Amino acid sequence: MSVFARLVEHLADLLTPLFHASAAAAAIVLFTALVRLLVHPLSRAAARGRRARVALQPKIDALRARHARDPERLQRAVLELHAQEKVSPLSGCLPGLLQLPAFFLLYHLFSSTTIGGESNSLLDHRLFTAPLGGRWTDALADGGMFGPAGLVYLGLFALVAAVATVNYRRTRRTMAAQPAPVTGGDQVPGLATVTRVTPFLSFFTLVSVAVVPLAAALYIVTSTAWSAAEQSLLYR
Repeated sequence: MSVFARLVEHLADLLTPLFHASAAAAAIVLFTALVRLLVHPLSRAAARGRRARVALQPKIDALRARHARDPERLQRAVLELHAQEKVSPLSGCLPGLLQLPAFFLLYHLFSSTTIGGESNSLLDHRLFTAPLGGRWTDALADGGMFGPAGLVYLGLFALVAAVATVNYRRTRRTMAAQPAPVTGGDQVPGLATVTRVTPFLSFFTLVSVAVVPLAAALYIVTSTAWSAAEQSLLYR
């Protein structure tokens, strides 16, 4: 924690001539961009994996027809096909999983009043008028929704809503183009509900931004915007 705190402080010092009082917030955005840049090769690999899975679909359809009465045999055959073609069905999960430690570290850093037995000076930093260690409820209590800090959150919500809308539309197009999942029989109970709900998960980011410290919200907003841009390039 103390090492990471010093890293954020050093980045903020470097950015102070450009961003002044919001230098720490800019440092968090830069840190997030660096994390996303590090996992970008995995995102590219996930995109290649998705294209490979799409290419396998005719063979999977043939397996579905061959083993329509034996769901377990169908599942085994599909897994064997993925292994034979060296295509991982879980490759798309890795970029998100590897970002979790960075997010939780940032969350705890701006949720702790002390670091290494000393006062956490990072909590004194702000994004414009909103404390990086504060939450939306704090902004509402200090000036209301249209107060100085409340306006900062409204700006973040507007940005997140715009990105979520882009992701929602992309997810709808992707799911419409995808074939039915391999089940080997009737539709899985509840699958239709999950399919309808999945595109709306993009908007859950709004809830996250509202409840986490502002510093962690900046990580979420930056990472989400990066993902939207990255997917537009990798999946076009």
